Amino acid sequence: MTRLSSFLCFILLFSACKTDTKEQTTTVEADSELKTESTTAEKIALAHGFENWKHVNDIQFTFNVDRDSSHFERSWTWNPKSDDVRLVTDTDTIQYNRTSVDSLSINADKAFINDKFWLLIPFQMVWDKGTTISESSTAVAPISKTELNKITLTYGNEGGYTPGDAYDIYFDKDYIIQEWVFRKGNSEEPSMTTTFENYQDVNGIKFAHDHKMTEGNFNLYFSNIKIKSF
Repeated sequence: MTRLSSFLCFILLFSACKTDTKEQTTTVEADSELKTESTTAEKIALAHGFENWKHVNDIQFTFNVDRDSSHFERSWTWNPKSDDVRLVTDTDTIQYNRTSVDSLSINADKAFINDKFWLLIPFQMVWDKGTTISESSTAVAPISKTELNKITLTYGNEGGYTPGDAYDIYFDKDYIIQEWVFRKGNSEEPSMTTTFENYQDVNGIKFAHDHKMTEGNFNLYFSNIKIKSF
């Protein structure tokens, strides 16, 4: 296996669960005006600007990973109302609609779900069905070693591209996510632990641009985030 192929496999290892397309589209529209007396997950979504999602016509972003001397990136344009998706890489451009994923677009869709999950995890917690979310508790965050609030998001064992995964999400008193632990297949041992940092506001929505590990040789980050509103 080439180095590039190995690197792509590494990225896809951390894919998120796929929800039903029609169900998710409905949820995006119906839940864009959550109330402040809602659940912890909903408060996290609101703290990251969820009330402004209803104005989004399309969102563009580039998903990047630097590890040691390797660099990988791919760019996306997504219209959440129509579910039209456009992927641009160094070697290819793929356009498809998520209501009709086929054998030609399924790998692109897996990559899209992964990258969108990293970018929009505060919203995915209220969009995605078939999940369980624990009660909030306090815990020492694994990277910063500071005491933060914590909830665990667990996906069901059926459906999606990678069912059964779990995420321990650490957030501050303002409900802004600071770190997370990904546990593949809900294993006890962490599969990956990263920060959420370098928050920037784009049209009223807060995005963590950088996700780093303790080792210092890894950064998963977003660039060129643009939102067209209507």
